[in-house]
Amino acid sequence: MWPNSRLSGTIIPELLCKFLYLCRMNNTQKNIIKYTLSFLLAGVLVYFAFRSVNWTEFWNGFLETRWGYVALYIVASIGALVFRMLRWQALVRPLDNECKALTVWDANNVGNLTNVVLPGSGEIIRCGYVASKRAGFEKVFGTVLMERIWDILAIAVLLITVLAVNWSRFGGFFVENIWEPVASGKSSALWFVLAGIAAVALALWLIFKYRDKNRLCGKIAGFFAGLGKGFATFRQIRNKVLFAFYTVGIWFMYILMVYFILKALPAFENSTFVDALFISAVGNLASIIPVPGGIGAYHYLVALTLSSLYGADWDSGILFATLSHELHAILIIILGVISYFRISLQRKKA
Repeated sequence: MWPNSRLSGTIIPELLCKFLYLCRMNNTQKNIIKYTLSFLLAGVLVYFAFRSVNWTEFWNGFLETRWGYVALYIVASIGALVFRMLRWQALVRPLDNECKALTVWDANNVGNLTNVVLPGSGEIIRCGYVASKRAGFEKVFGTVLMERIWDILAIAVLLITVLAVNWSRFGGFFVENIWEPVASGKSSALWFVLAGIAAVALALWLIFKYRDKNRLCGKIAGFFAGLGKGFATFRQIRNKVLFAFYTVGIWFMYILMVYFILKALPAFENSTFVDALFISAVGNLASIIPVPGGIGAYHYLVALTLSSLYGADWDSGILFATLSHELHAILIIILGVISYFRISLQRKKA
């Protein structure tokens, strides 16, 4: 039962009372609620994605899969992980020049493994593995934020490029299925975003103003200061051209992954590299939806793209999404388990 409040029927609406009550919960309770809602959202999206599937047609399409292209997909997936490892190491090196490639590789793999179950938690996990006396956790976490900014820029560049190359084919789908749904609620969303930014700015100003007078403010200010130092490591990278090459390599591998799965399925064998570029950009938008490992969100959005643009049946679209998503999930689970045991054995010996 919710606690009674004489304010609930007057000044403060009942829903706000409930929200404030939830805020009194400890972190474990909040996490349970957050991840339960996340899995429920995933379940809803999976239902809508798979409810119209003809499983006989799905299985027949699976049997016709060209597994040579699937093998190339796995090679491209590993290539993307290698480029990610090299790029993150380049960001961490200014903080700790003794940071080894294998350490970053294992941290990324364990983080990816964690993200399969608890979306977003992998970023904290991998920072914990890489953090050292020289590179504190908050500084390493700052490098992760810098990585995310580069990834957002890459997705934007992909979308702009493919729309500029072939607007006549992709423009209508983009406007109808992506832009218009976002724009329809842009007014309220804009005010929400502006209010959020203002609240964060005010909180930071108060924290830094009272950091010398309040112990808690001092700790929070120290954390954000370290975060800023990690975020600024990009300026200290010696070879920024090589860093840009790593970023291009990551996203080129992602596009190749989509291209190879398209070629693996007879229904999409006539697809071009430009098609793979657009589907890759659209598929990455699913990462915005907070569900475990992108389950459901990716399947629905990609299947919608393939059925709308290529006239493919929903079964073929779901088969493509399932192959590309689940093969990658299996790969990162295998690599994550290997890295976890390697780190555990190494620490046990130490």
